[in-house]
Amino acid sequence: MLMEKYHIPGMAIAISIGGEQHFYHYGMADVNADIKVSRHTLFELGSISKTFTAILGSYAQSLGAFNLEDNAARYVKVWEGTPIGNTKLINLATYTAGGLPLQFPNEVTTNDGMLAYYKAWQPEFAAGTHRLYSNPSIGLYGYLAALSMKREFSELMEQTVLPQLAMNNTFVKVPDNRVAQYAFGYNAKNEPIRVSPGMLDAEAYGVKSTSVDMLHYLEANMGLKPLSPQIAAAIKETHKGYYDTASFTQALGWEIYEYPLTLSQLLEGNSREMASQPTKVKASDDIVEKTGEVWINKTGSTGGFGAYVAFIPAKKLAIVMLANKNYPISARVEAAYKILAAAQK
Repeated sequence: MLMEKYHIPGMAIAISIGGEQHFYHYGMADVNADIKVSRHTLFELGSISKTFTAILGSYAQSLGAFNLEDNAARYVKVWEGTPIGNTKLINLATYTAGGLPLQFPNEVTTNDGMLAYYKAWQPEFAAGTHRLYSNPSIGLYGYLAALSMKREFSELMEQTVLPQLAMNNTFVKVPDNRVAQYAFGYNAKNEPIRVSPGMLDAEAYGVKSTSVDMLHYLEANMGLKPLSPQIAAAIKETHKGYYDTASFTQALGWEIYEYPLTLSQLLEGNSREMASQPTKVKASDDIVEKTGEVWINKTGSTGGFGAYVAFIPAKKLAIVMLANKNYPISARVEAAYKILAAAQK
């Protein structure tokens, strides 16, 4: 139904019910080469990558290299005395720095240009008062986390975080020996495309993965997988809620809803407005790990891919939806909501 309606060439859906895994693969990963979607197909995750960036930040914090209460200028001295320099890392991680935009301006194409862009940035709001979803915001959080560990972000992700998560088929840069499994995305004209390089792309939207690895990841987030104490603790940190919107609580990378919830509540929280407009937030009264009766989710899109993941820890339920077409988020959310509702009957 979804595939026909939105002209989606290929999809991979994975569901975990009490730790029991179910995989469904449909259509084509590469239409021209006649390659079908399988459990080995790599899809672009888009902004679901932000949840991995959040883990890296929490991991850096556990090593004592990094602190959410630090100001950005601690890591980039030339920003001292500027609005960005005075911005706390927690506000970068939760899109509450004061109005960093959804994307970098087109003219920001180099590291020096990026640093200059941040240095000149002027906030529209006081930090911690408004949420404006932003790649430059959480992207900078990931960049500074890597800087604190004196290593390059992609290298840390691929050599430290992903191996500790036992995600051996998940990459920032797809290696040559896996390119054949890397699906093509398809744009609105059904032309094959893949994600273009951009500033802080690895930190904000650069991860590629399979349905198998992603279901494993959600099970790890629900505490169903054996992990090292350090990475398990880092995951738990990403489930702490910091800022409340009218719809959900903003955690690190993840958005968290009280459960049970209606489909309309979930659609409101995943609406175009929430992704593109500033919305007032309130600092959470109690910053604790949100477990149990909650719905935790993240959407992800690139020019040719559309993804959605969600899990309900109390029910031990999780769903992964990966597609090589950027189709409406509302359709992804509604399908996932109905599938997980049916899984409980």
